[in-house]
Amino acid sequence: MLMKEIPVIKVAELRDKETIYNLMQFYFYDFSEYIDLQVNDNGVFGQYAYLDSYWEESRRFPYLIQKEDKLAGFVLVSEVQEANNPYWSISEFFILKRFRLDGLGKLAAHQIFEKHNGDWQVSQIEANKPAQRFWRNVIGEYSKKQYTERKEEGRVIQSFSNKIV
Repeated sequence: MLMKEIPVIKVAELRDKETIYNLMQFYFYDFSEYIDLQVNDNGVFGQYAYLDSYWEESRRFPYLIQKEDKLAGFVLVSEVQEANNPYWSISEFFILKRFRLDGLGKLAAHQIFEKHNGDWQVSQIEANKPAQRFWRNVIGEYSKKQYTERKEEGRVIQSFSNKIV
């Protein structure tokens, strides 16, 4: 089986919510380099405001990322209903550091795109240059460079489509 055919994402079930909550601590830690996130008096970052909704709302999709049956990260995908322009969005994307730079993130992103056909918008905080490089590479390869990019309200946003016609 070719590497790109090996499934690395799996739908997160309700019992996986605590796992994603725990991984969020590392995610917030990484993000604290770019935005003002503080730990509380117990040394813990706050709760992700929308985590519960990924198991309560039909337009939100939680996934775990695995490599060789080892937990490696998570992806939270949302279907955004905007006027006459619905689109998919990667709300949050996290790979543990030991699994970065080996193609796992790209493979996971491509598999997520394949699960959700339609228009896509993927955004990054403007200060997070490594994330911008990652997503430009991933989306550029996936879309054969058929994407647009814009800056809006402190974010860099790539848009592309994988609609099935």
